[in-house]
Amino acid sequence: MAETAFQTITISAPMERVYGIASDFESYPDWAKDVKQATVRSRDEHGRPVEVEFRASALGRSTHYTLSYDYSEAPKVLGWKMLRGDIMRSIDGAYSFAENADGGVEVRYDLAIELLVPLPGFVKRRAEQRILNTVRELKVRSES
Repeated sequence: MAETAFQTITISAPMERVYGIASDFESYPDWAKDVKQATVRSRDEHGRPVEVEFRASALGRSTHYTLSYDYSEAPKVLGWKMLRGDIMRSIDGAYSFAENADGGVEVRYDLAIELLVPLPGFVKRRAEQRILNTVRELKVRSES
């Protein structure tokens, strides 16, 4: 069974900046602490990354996984599904973006992960918090 988590945050930056940073996967290693490498494997007809391979820190080791991105609801939603991974059975998620009255953006980050090996609850919660840090790191990057 997949573990799910979400985080909502307000970012004081224009929608196009926030969405642009969130969809620039090759730059993730510059600002997303746990992402060590991101390589675009394929792009769609608009030049947007569709298949991206990541190397990231996870649970005290390095993990590799490849995500497929869905732009069908862009720029309101940027969703993904895992194609391949070494310690995960699945990773499904999405950023949802909504402009607010102050010219900023409300971002909701949803994530569902199913690992190949079951982990104790405290380890899962610690890993969940590290993953959800990505949305806080997106805020810092977008507001700088």
